[in-house]
Amino acid sequence: MSTHDFPSPPWVAAYLDAINASQEYRAASTEWTHGCVALVMPAQPGIGISEDVGIWLDLDRGVCRAAKLVTRVEAQQAPFVLTAEYRYWKQIIRKELGPIAGIMQRKVGLVGSLPIVVRFIKSAEALVDAATRVPTRFLDDAKC
Repeated sequence: MSTHDFPSPPWVAAYLDAINASQEYRAASTEWTHGCVALVMPAQPGIGISEDVGIWLDLDRGVCRAAKLVTRVEAQQAPFVLTAEYRYWKQIIRKELGPIAGIMQRKVGLVGSLPIVVRFIKSAEALVDAATRVPTRFLDDAKC
């Protein structure tokens, strides 16, 4: 299984597959009818992210219908937008920082309804679990 740079189109495609393979996500999200979720990270030219980038997740009732890399402007059209620096996304994917804890600690910015997000905390945790199953190479890790 090949390792994918985070973020990249191959990483996002593998994430889509991991979400849809997750029984935990499906079970926790059968009532999710609140629309798409976008994960945004500001540019970090030092590690090769020259402009702000978003990951668009078309989520509906326990299924991820589509996932793609988008611009910040496109990402901001989603009903739920989570924005964090690259280092915090890395901590979330490595399960060193919970997504809801990140919001509460202001490491992750949320545009959208916090009460809805909190109601679907198991969905958020299952999305993180799915991300941990994607073989990931972080751009700021030393190259071998």
